[in-house]
Amino acid sequence: MSIVEIIQRKRDGEELSAEEIDELILGDVPDYQLTAWLMAVYFEGMSPRETFALTDAMVRSGDEIHLGDALGRRVVDKHSTGGVGDKATLAVGPVVAACGVPFGKMSGRGLGHTGGTLDKLESIPGFRVELSTDEFVAQVRDVGIAVVGQSANLVPADKKLYSLRDVTATVGNVSLIAASIMSKKIASGADAMVLDVKVGDGAFMKSIEDARELAEAMIALGRHAGRDVVCELTDMEQPLGQAVGNALEVREAVATLRGEGPADLTHLVVESCAHLLELSDLGVDLAEGRRRAEAAIADGSAVAAYERWISAQGGEPDEAALDKAPFVKEIFAPRDGYVRRLGALPVGLAALHLGAGRRAKDDPVDHAVGVVCRRKRGDTVDEGEPLAEIHARTEASADDAAAAVLGAYEIGDEAPPEIPIVLGVMGA
Repeated sequence: MSIVEIIQRKRDGEELSAEEIDELILGDVPDYQLTAWLMAVYFEGMSPRETFALTDAMVRSGDEIHLGDALGRRVVDKHSTGGVGDKATLAVGPVVAACGVPFGKMSGRGLGHTGGTLDKLESIPGFRVELSTDEFVAQVRDVGIAVVGQSANLVPADKKLYSLRDVTATVGNVSLIAASIMSKKIASGADAMVLDVKVGDGAFMKSIEDARELAEAMIALGRHAGRDVVCELTDMEQPLGQAVGNALEVREAVATLRGEGPADLTHLVVESCAHLLELSDLGVDLAEGRRRAEAAIADGSAVAAYERWISAQGGEPDEAALDKAPFVKEIFAPRDGYVRRLGALPVGLAALHLGAGRRAKDDPVDHAVGVVCRRKRGDTVDEGEPLAEIHARTEASADDAAAAVLGAYEIGDEAPPEIPIVLGVMGA
């Protein structure tokens, strides 16, 4: 069957075979035809069988890493769909490694108002995000943890499709999102994974219903590939933790490993670790996994694992080496009351405009700048009390960001309803 006929069948709402999807993904199909097919998928959707076939074809488009086979152990991974201030991976990995479970992750860079794990790690002087496959496997085996950039030949079909989706307004299809995420997770070799699906103002999935749909699709894809998957649905109506910005978030992640992190971030890290330890080969249940994660933070072994990891990849683990912005501007509460809302999206956009993120994929990132939200939803404040800090390169950019961040706060006379950081768990 010709590519035109395949596009026409999908345009008319028909289900494509695995062979037809292979022809699209693995064949030499020009961009304009792939774009037409993506638009048809965006409007007509994909069946579970089509989504399985798409994910499988994307995995087979490049190299695969078999970490578990190489180590003779179950290897775990964590992924987030992206949020404002989401530095959880920087703390989850060391805690899991400190508990004796191998943690191997291939990660990405941020685009827009959500920060990427690699950008945060690159704020650490000397840190190498590019490792060969052999180096990646050896470090997971010897150090217990490695987080690296996606290798050039890992799921190349996803790179091609995503670049087309990004410029043709076809990103927002659950099957395409799920296949993109899970193809990379499956190809990069972890046996079990926790997927953090963000929900709310600062996330791609705005409603809990959409988040559940995406989680169900990813769990099904993982099971189809023989992987164990747990999805946490987590709140992104406000930033996670206090820090938004690369070096600022690294500092907060290390503070969390010392037991000094914000309550919401600490809770999410411990819960994610508990699920990963339950999915590991340790033979522990969720409650024991939680206890071990808390113990690793309390006894200092999590910080020690972080320092070994950063050093192994050429980085300087001492926080004093992290860059600092030359201007720090405080924002003060205009009245007494409760913080009823702190919008994640405007805070993320303020950090983006400061230079902490990138609008286009080739934009440089300023690792020092960002926002620190000292008061968050539910906190009481007095008039004139500091609400947040702007860390900026120039006084003018600090002033612009201060206005935007102040606008993200809503202060009222009554406390808002409490919203837990973990809204639900699926696949456990």
